[in-house]
Amino acid sequence: MPPGSRTLVRVEVFCDESGSDGENLTGGNTDVFAHASVHLPLEPAADSIQEIRNRIRSPAEEYKANHLLRGKHRSTLEWMLGPSGPIHQNAHVHLTDKAFFVVGRVVDLLVGETRSRAPGTMALTLYREGPRTFGHQQWQAFLESSNNLMRTKNRWDARTPVDSFFHLLDALRPAVAGNGVGDIMELLQQARPRADSFWARTLENPTRIPSLDPLIPAIVQTVAHWSAGGQSVSLVHDQQNALTEERIAWLKEHLRSPQGRLTSVRLVDSRSDPRVQLADFLAGVARKIASDELNGRGDAELTALLRPYVDASSIWGDDRSWSLLGPAHARADQ
Repeated sequence: MPPGSRTLVRVEVFCDESGSDGENLTGGNTDVFAHASVHLPLEPAADSIQEIRNRIRSPAEEYKANHLLRGKHRSTLEWMLGPSGPIHQNAHVHLTDKAFFVVGRVVDLLVGETRSRAPGTMALTLYREGPRTFGHQQWQAFLESSNNLMRTKNRWDARTPVDSFFHLLDALRPAVAGNGVGDIMELLQQARPRADSFWARTLENPTRIPSLDPLIPAIVQTVAHWSAGGQSVSLVHDQQNALTEERIAWLKEHLRSPQGRLTSVRLVDSRSDPRVQLADFLAGVARKIASDELNGRGDAELTALLRPYVDASSIWGDDRSWSLLGPAHARADQ
C-alpha cells in the first residue's frame, strides 16, 4: 500500500421501515414513520431471531413487531431493546412525526428562508400553535390540504390542489387576526406563484425525488449516522416500491462526503435475512412506542429503552414527547 494511503472501510447495514404510506401522510393509519437500521454479523442475528421465536412460541410462520408488542411478550421486547439484547449499540432509528413533516415541507416549499426567520422556526411555530389557533377540525383540514398540495401522485389536474389550498387559507384568515401564526399564514398566502411553479415542475418531471415521502430523508440520515467515522455505507433494505432505480441513483449521487458516502443499495425480502428481520422488529416497535408517547399515552419504561437508538436528527416537533424520546440535549426542529 503506498505511503499515506488508507483502506476505505465499508459498513453494511440492514434496514426496514414501519408506518409507510408514501406521500399520503394525513390520510393513513399511522401518525409516525420509523426507519430502522441494524449492523450485525449474520450468525448472531440468526441466533437472535431464533431466541425471539423460542421466547414467543407463536405458530406464525413470519414474526412481526406486533408479536413483540403483545403484553404477554413484554419481557422479550424489553430484552431485545435492553443492554443485554442483540441490537444494543448495533442499531439506529430515525423517527418522523408525519404532521410536523407536512408542516415543515409546506413552509419550506412556499416560504423558504426570510430575512428574520428560518423555515424550521416557522414550521415549529405553526405546528405547535396551529391546533390551538384553528381548532382540531380546521387544523386537520390544513394538514390534509397541505399534504394534497405537495403530493406528486394526485389523481387530479394541477390546479385542483393549489386552488383548494389557497381557498382554505382564505377561510382560515379570520382565526389568525392578531395572532402569532398570522405572519406565517400571510407568507403562505403570498406564495401562490411558488405553488404554481412547483406543480409545473412536477408535471414536467413526475419521477423526480418526492418532496413528501419520509423514507428519503430517513435514509439520508441513516447513511449519515453509519458513515460518521468516515466509512462508506452499503444498505440492504427490505423491498420498497419508493426505492426505484432513479431514486437510488439520486441517493448515491447526493450522499457523498461530508454528508455520508453511500456505495450501494440492495433490496431484499425481509424474510431472507435475519438482520433485516431485526430491523423490521425495531422499526415496528419504535413506531408504536413513539406514537404512544406523541399522543400522551407513552410507556415510560419502553420509551427509555428506545431512546438510545433514536437519531438526534429525527423529524419531530413536539417538545414534551421529544424530551423523553430524543437523545439528551438533542432537538428535532429541522
